[in-house]
Amino acid sequence: MESGDDSKVLDLLLKRNGFDEENLSTSTSTQQVQVEKTVLEAYKQYDKIRQLWVDPSFPELRRELTEDYLLQVLTGLSPYEAHDCNRTWLCYWIIHSLSLLNHELEESTKSHVIKFLSLCQNKTGGYGGGPGHFSHLAPTYAAVNTLVIIGTEEAYESINRETLLQFLKSLRVSDGSFYMHIGGEIDMRSVYCAISVAKLTNLFNDELFRGSAEWIVRCQTYEGGFAGTPGMEAHGGYTFCGLSALYLLNSQEMCDMKALLRWITNRQMSYEGGFQGRTNKLVDSCYSFWQAGAITIINMNLLAKENERKYLASDKWLFDCSLLQEYVLICCQHSKGGLIDKPQRRRDTYHTCYALSGLSIAQNLPNGEQFSIGTDDNILEPVHPAYNISVKKLMDVKNYYNSRK
Repeated sequence: MESGDDSKVLDLLLKRNGFDEENLSTSTSTQQVQVEKTVLEAYKQYDKIRQLWVDPSFPELRRELTEDYLLQVLTGLSPYEAHDCNRTWLCYWIIHSLSLLNHELEESTKSHVIKFLSLCQNKTGGYGGGPGHFSHLAPTYAAVNTLVIIGTEEAYESINRETLLQFLKSLRVSDGSFYMHIGGEIDMRSVYCAISVAKLTNLFNDELFRGSAEWIVRCQTYEGGFAGTPGMEAHGGYTFCGLSALYLLNSQEMCDMKALLRWITNRQMSYEGGFQGRTNKLVDSCYSFWQAGAITIINMNLLAKENERKYLASDKWLFDCSLLQEYVLICCQHSKGGLIDKPQRRRDTYHTCYALSGLSIAQNLPNGEQFSIGTDDNILEPVHPAYNISVKKLMDVKNYYNSRK
């Protein structure tokens, strides 16, 4: 097939699967149509490359360029002055991405990161977004995940578990929810971050999270997804946090799983292949993990049931993993490394992290097999969907802390 013919096929696909404004243009519909046009151009550009080189390895994950980009940002954060309160998050986004790419940091770099995160740890427990910042559950989650990924004894021992437990207790609300920080807001992120941190550091106890599952279930909306707080709109990030928290509490059956499955599977965009975060919103590469990770947990739950397993092939996810890989690899890779939200956007470490995490989810099947578009060189390290750290790092930290009180 000639390149021009391929372009015609892509145009037909857009007409067939693209958004139909039904002769009523709105701000939302105009943005959706524009995004679909940029996605179409990205696919056409990919097709030109494929036709030019006749290379079956396309689409190719630009590993080395992305590693170089991440290491450059890790050692020189000058473009990120506005993220001073997110420096622990930057460590996580970068180091987790490098871990997925199977890039081993130098020992000196690991030690420098550990020492920096120790400066972010407060005497009262928990971590702030940077040195001197007050403790907050979100950067505490990011710092603990980063140290788990580094995975050395120095990293594990740098976490003051005694004060961390006191910090978690100080944020607990009687209904099972948690403040993000002393005097701060309450939402789904805080419950998830508290549970994840407690599980990873072997500080979890039933009393600390008494009522948490019930509070989380109250946040499930009429659509089926989870909101940040009861009565709000269903959102992909909050849905991931809510379902992951229920999974870690072994209470996922408390929510309406059928309604959740209906809502979340409909978030994969029919033309773009990636996921949107909410109903009638635009595709965004970060939801490659937030939504696909949550779907993975649902898939694991179904596979664990003998009466449900017969309806679900053990080598399939509940979303189109080929389309998701195509969106990430063709539409979301920056020419100089790193990943972006959607075509024609800037690269950043946040979207690099969660796009790669979603790519890993789409490549690593429930039965342990791996599937990749392009070549097997594109395949990333498997991640555990509830923690968003590699399965190997999770096993290492569990073994380490389980041997301690």
